[in-house]
Amino acid sequence: MRPRSERGSTLLLFPAGVLIMVALAAMTVDSAIGFLAQRQLMNATAAAANDAATQALSDRAFYQDNRLELTPAAVEAVAVDRVFDLVDQGRHHGLAVTAAATRTGGCAWTVTVRASSRVDELFGKAMPGSSGQVAVHAESTASPRQDATGC
Repeated sequence: MRPRSERGSTLLLFPAGVLIMVALAAMTVDSAIGFLAQRQLMNATAAAANDAATQALSDRAFYQDNRLELTPAAVEAVAVDRVFDLVDQGRHHGLAVTAAATRTGGCAWTVTVRASSRVDELFGKAMPGSSGQVAVHAESTASPRQDATGC
């Protein structure tokens, strides 16, 4: 039999335990929102890099000189348009996209697409010390395929 002085002590711990569980669940939901936004941005940059590596090929260099050459302005335009088409504009705020084509040696090219944005947290706004937004970043690269001669 318990002494009378210990009756109800677990009743005081229960609300604290529930509060901790609610806070952990809120942090889990906000982490999942950030992870989903990052995956969406990563998929968009990968698709943009692939599209830019193929659609930004210089027709003149290909048909006249039989070589692969990327047009930097076309790479930027294709990549930025593709990312903005694929990313949910209602979720991502301050979306910034950059794309660059670099010659990696000989006739080989590499397209790099970088994107960053901010995503609103669901419960983070109510948490003390939180800005209510999480920053997400993604970077992808792609290269046009070369033939057997390397050009």
